[in-house]
Amino acid sequence: MLAALAVTVGAIGWSGHPLTLPLAFAFPALWAFSPSRLTAAIVSVGYFLAASRGLPQGVVNFYGSGMGAGFALWLAASAGFVYVHAMLWTARPGWVRALRYAAAAILMSVPPFGIVGWAHPITAAGIVFPGWGWWGLAAAAIGLLAMTTKVWPIATLVLGGAFAWSAATWTTPNLPYGWVGVDTKFGGELGEYAGYFQHQETIAAVKAAAAKGRKVVVLPESAAGMWTPTVERLWLRELEDLDVTVNLGAIVLDGQGYDNVMVEISGEGSRVLYRERMPVPVSMWQPWTSGGANALFFANPVVEFAGVRIALLICYEQLIIWPVLQSMVYGPEVIVATGNGWWTGETNIVAIQKASAEAWASLFGLPLLMAFNT
Repeated sequence: MLAALAVTVGAIGWSGHPLTLPLAFAFPALWAFSPSRLTAAIVSVGYFLAASRGLPQGVVNFYGSGMGAGFALWLAASAGFVYVHAMLWTARPGWVRALRYAAAAILMSVPPFGIVGWAHPITAAGIVFPGWGWWGLAAAAIGLLAMTTKVWPIATLVLGGAFAWSAATWTTPNLPYGWVGVDTKFGGELGEYAGYFQHQETIAAVKAAAAKGRKVVVLPESAAGMWTPTVERLWLRELEDLDVTVNLGAIVLDGQGYDNVMVEISGEGSRVLYRERMPVPVSMWQPWTSGGANALFFANPVVEFAGVRIALLICYEQLIIWPVLQSMVYGPEVIVATGNGWWTGETNIVAIQKASAEAWASLFGLPLLMAFNT
């Protein structure tokens, strides 16, 4: 029964809608009241696999492989989450159990385990306590710990009441004035990058936005493909007569691999604005070999763009905890979330990324701008 409930919580809570995220607050109770370590492991794997159920199909789409490889990576991704929660489970009730869950939650928020710390219940803090900032994060953390103790019915009522009030007045985070995120629908294939015609189509979208009076345009991750001097000259030439600043994704090669970056460009010039802190493990970040994406972990949490301090979150960084919390320490004025989800197909992966970004922006009361390629 506990396992079935965990699957239900994972599937509904992480359906891709922001208002379902608070259901994840039930996971600590299911974990805490498991009668054995084995049951706690089964509960954990059920919750995680249900929450990340789009991964197998995404792997098939990305690699062009069979479903067997998708299931293998799906199970491998769950290993860290299941191991941490199984090892820290205890039959001792009260504060000991709460502290054990606190340790598990922290471990799944920071490297190394936090690298696969998807479906973290703390993500729902911004839905239950919108605008509370760090106080809301603390309140949500206390609520999660309380769910592991005998006062869980009271915690459920309090959290449920707070959520009901929030849901009744819920609105999506605002866009910064004069800014726009442009979604694209370019297909993709492993090892393929933006060609000339894609650049022309993307530039046309920027010009259309500028014609409507937009001063800042954000484009998705990898919108510019490989960032080379030739690509830079093309964009500079096309933007030289426009009063617009563009933030677009690209790849910058180095001697060992590449950086997944966001580039600021206008008619006056360009610069690499942000280097991704945590690329997608296996498909991008491959520390066991050369040629993959570099992981910078704690670099550039906040950057200056168009005169504003922004927190940039590229794709995978929207699913894990430490990048966004590290950025919030530095007081950004806007959150910008981009992604390249061509490989996600009909799954809910992009929807979950967007819901997570909305939850964090709501928690800290910040404007949110998103741009995705799907």
